[in-house]
Amino acid sequence: MADSRLVYVTTIRTTPEKLWLALLDPEFTCQYWFGTRHECSWEANADWKLMTPDGRVGYSGEVLEIDPPRRLVLSWRAEFRPEWREEGHSRVTFELERCGASVKLTVVHEIDKPESKLLGTLSKGWPRLLASLKSLLETGESLAETREWPKGF
Repeated sequence: MADSRLVYVTTIRTTPEKLWLALLDPEFTCQYWFGTRHECSWEANADWKLMTPDGRVGYSGEVLEIDPPRRLVLSWRAEFRPEWREEGHSRVTFELERCGASVKLTVVHEIDKPESKLLGTLSKGWPRLLASLKSLLETGESLAETREWPKGF
């Protein structure tokens, strides 16, 4: 059991297949995930990277579980901030569940470190990022503040 855990749940008017694609496809993620792109083959045990717009590795890890379009579990380590990198790997789980004409998306991010600085920051980032994803899927337009990599990161 993780000492630090963040759980975020939202409902998005879309299909599980479209949401799955939005979570994994680099051409899609760059529209709502601060201009970043995934590099991954999306197979169990595959290496995973989230690349920043300037070519740095922002986050890295491994695909721990993958069950399209229902469940994705990644190990996750922040690479671009030393104080976050020192915390080691965390774990993020994406669960998609059809709810009528919508999909319930549950994101659980956890780490075996009390008072994690990384999760403290992600507790602000995940809600904004997922709101932008929801907006993009439902309206065709992401939130303006999530389209570009933040200055200073």
